[in-house]
Amino acid sequence: MFGTGLLKGLGVTLKHTLETFADDRGKVPDRYRDSIDLGHGRRIINQPIDQEGLLTIQYPEEKRQLPERFRYIPMLIWDTEKNEDRCTACGICAKVCPPMCIWIVRDADANGKPITRPAEFYIDAAVCMSCSFCTEFCPFDAIKMNHDYELAVFDRYPQLVYDMEELTVPLEYYAALWPSQYAAEEEQRRKDEAEKKAQDEAKARAAEAKAAAKAAEAAAPAGERKATSAEELKRKAQERVAAKAAAAAGDAGPGESVSAPAASEDGEADAKKARMEELKRIAQERARQRKAEAGE
Repeated sequence: MFGTGLLKGLGVTLKHTLETFADDRGKVPDRYRDSIDLGHGRRIINQPIDQEGLLTIQYPEEKRQLPERFRYIPMLIWDTEKNEDRCTACGICAKVCPPMCIWIVRDADANGKPITRPAEFYIDAAVCMSCSFCTEFCPFDAIKMNHDYELAVFDRYPQLVYDMEELTVPLEYYAALWPSQYAAEEEQRRKDEAEKKAQDEAKARAAEAKAAAKAAEAAAPAGERKATSAEELKRKAQERVAAKAAAAAGDAGPGESVSAPAASEDGEADAKKARMEELKRIAQERARQRKAEAGE
């Protein structure tokens, strides 16, 4: 039994050896299919998922093409369109960093007032655990994960403590490393900017309409403005009287009714007089009821 299994294993090994030897003798070996030739024996190899067997990469001349979602240490984005750092020195990335390997110093103007710009930004690459929490919580898309993993140095400190100059990369570099994510972020950014522009335009139109109304009111004759104001006050007084009459009708007992004031030139006086008469009638009716209940 053991001898048979040993022979089968040797047979599989021999089969793969012969296939690999035959593939290496080809003009373009299978492991170099869809690879990027950089010249002088340097290649970027992209191993297909359906490729069988294992291949040996002659590092550092040959390197594997990294997937888009590969992450190593963070990098800061320089917005080339606006010619400024996206980072505002808010400090959220430093607060959410589990190993606390980020230090930020906010910049200040000539008067010492803090401004939304970092003066110093440090990341200890020897401590960074590549969790990408800083990129997920950054509200300005100012910090992203880099693909550069060749960071070997002789001295851990200070060579693995990266400052702002070493961490900053242009926006085009990030777009080349993360094309899908960059496209999604830019699409969302365009939608947000269009929505904000529409809101600003609506506010501007409302302000213009308000200003035009004030200008029209100011341009109207003084007598007309005074008459309009008087009519408005009279209308509001009539509305208040009607509301009080409705409230009195609600306070009346069963079978009682409240008569509406007759229309007249002075509606407010008529309504007040009708209200007093109605209250007087209600008081007399309640007095008669109390006398009847007392047996008088």
